[in-house]
Amino acid sequence: MRVLITGITGMAGSHLAEYLMDRGDCEVHGTLRWRSNRENIAGIEKGVFFHECELRDPYAVTRLLREVRPHRIYHLASQSNVAASWLSPRETLVNNITSQLNILESLTLLDQIDTRVHIAGSSEEYGMVQENELPVTESNPLRPISPYGVSKVTQDTMAYQYFQNFGLHIVRTRCFNHTGPRRSDSFATSSFARQIVEIEKKRKDPVILVGNLQAKRDFTDIRDVVRAYHLALEHCEPGGVYNIGSGIATSLRQVLDLLLTMSRMAIRVKLDDSRMRPSDVPVLLADASAFKRKTGWKPEISLQQSLFDLLEYWRGKLGRREKAASTALPTVPERFITAGLQQEQCREG
Repeated sequence: MRVLITGITGMAGSHLAEYLMDRGDCEVHGTLRWRSNRENIAGIEKGVFFHECELRDPYAVTRLLREVRPHRIYHLASQSNVAASWLSPRETLVNNITSQLNILESLTLLDQIDTRVHIAGSSEEYGMVQENELPVTESNPLRPISPYGVSKVTQDTMAYQYFQNFGLHIVRTRCFNHTGPRRSDSFATSSFARQIVEIEKKRKDPVILVGNLQAKRDFTDIRDVVRAYHLALEHCEPGGVYNIGSGIATSLRQVLDLLLTMSRMAIRVKLDDSRMRPSDVPVLLADASAFKRKTGWKPEISLQQSLFDLLEYWRGKLGRREKAASTALPTVPERFITAGLQQEQCREG
């Protein structure tokens, strides 16, 4: 079975590729851009077919799908950072909406309507959830309060439209917060972990900078999430939408405290106003019972384990950087001076 993962270099994309390869029943293809950071896929480069493709280019997408003819598409590529969407709302909307539009249009153009497509939505679509609406079901009103949330609502409703109009086999998921190894430090959990490791390595003062710690979120490990994505395309109804989450709300204060207990350093916590969002939902908590009934899925990795693995990821990553820096070649001026000294010594000899 040929599988195409858009955004394969991201946290979710790289973990999904590894999961599918371990299953042994898939030929895995993935899209990336020439400027993509390939660190996350370093261990799977020999087992995956990579395709450089700008998803905002409709002709490039059509060429890609004509070449690969995938049986499954996991559309994970997006500008996925909520904070960044406030800084670049136009880029977030254009990137996320146009990329998906080109994929769905190309499938209809090429008559690949039997290809199963997973659209990765987000709990940010629900936006301003009222206290009496918890836990959130799929029928809850969509009230996005960030440009990113607006882009995901558009992707969600576009996917439903293409299912209805063209009969595409599309399954939508709305995943609540996820974390784990390879999470970008532009997200709170990974920012906390990186700062802790930088303090352990004496790179910064023992002060961790934070934003709103009162917000409560439903965290699931990314490795459980990609397993859910696979199950969604195999067992869920086309045209359907499903929440994915643990069903447990944890405050960012609790997350930070858990991470701090995993370090032997004495660390102070300091509020950084620049890390505060223009608006923030107090609580997001998933009701994922519909998805669990369809697939039998349930989270298997605890939040404690997920956070420990995230901390270890940063310890390894920053440790590798230290090792690389210590073994780097001398700078050009130093090498030039060394060469000059050797030439003088040869003349004297």
